[in-house]
Amino acid sequence: MQDAADRRAAFEMAMRDGLSLGQFQLFCQPQFDCLGNLTGGEVLVRWQREHDLLGPDHFIGFAEESGLILPLGEHILKESCRALARWGDDPGLGHLKLAVNVSVHQMRDPEFALRVAHILDVTGAPAGRLYLELTESVFAEDMLEITRRMHELRARGICFALDDFGTGYSSLAYLQRFPLSALKIDRSFVRNLGIDPGSASIVEAIIALARKFELEIVAEGVELEAQRSFLTHGGCSSMQGFLLGRPVPMAEFEQAYSAAGVGHA
Repeated sequence: MQDAADRRAAFEMAMRDGLSLGQFQLFCQPQFDCLGNLTGGEVLVRWQREHDLLGPDHFIGFAEESGLILPLGEHILKESCRALARWGDDPGLGHLKLAVNVSVHQMRDPEFALRVAHILDVTGAPAGRLYLELTESVFAEDMLEITRRMHELRARGICFALDDFGTGYSSLAYLQRFPLSALKIDRSFVRNLGIDPGSASIVEAIIALARKFELEIVAEGVELEAQRSFLTHGGCSSMQGFLLGRPVPMAEFEQAYSAAGVGHA
């Protein structure tokens, strides 16, 4: 037990040092519409810990348990908004939206809306191109408080996307009650397109539902041409996955898709 406590304390100290030293780096995975045009990207975080590049599975859970998710999340938001501000004058990047995952712990923070507003003011990022991605777990909290916070941020122009739609206790009431702009189809359904008829039916139903509520729809985990074809013919507004583009460091993303870059899938 003492060894476990020591390891935990050492890992927490390493994360705190990593934050102060700028070791948590932003990666970005491109998103494309059905014509192959770049529409945006999703921000992903990696930890460059000494010689190892660690994915979020290695530290996000601990960050949420220890409370470090708040400074880490703020760091990710700041860097994301700085990127959006940089893109403003670039013809290849200036129209893109940028999706940033937000933890339930951040949404629970009473100061969260003020922090985001301050970041937007300081960076000069356009609020309308910032998409905060939430999972359904956020709605297990104080729903009235979360709803108020979402509306407060939406009033500033910030958009919300509901991630992994269809995998949890999805409720149609979410689509009425919360100021959502987009739904994300979970990769588990996309992966089974062409294999499991049930997955195809679920994807079709989600797309139809999104249309009814005038929401954007994003499919993640697109790895095969057959999956892209199904989603394109089904009316999916945008998609991301290894077939279209892998997550790359933010600087590499900007170089590849700026006005001098390619910009197509």
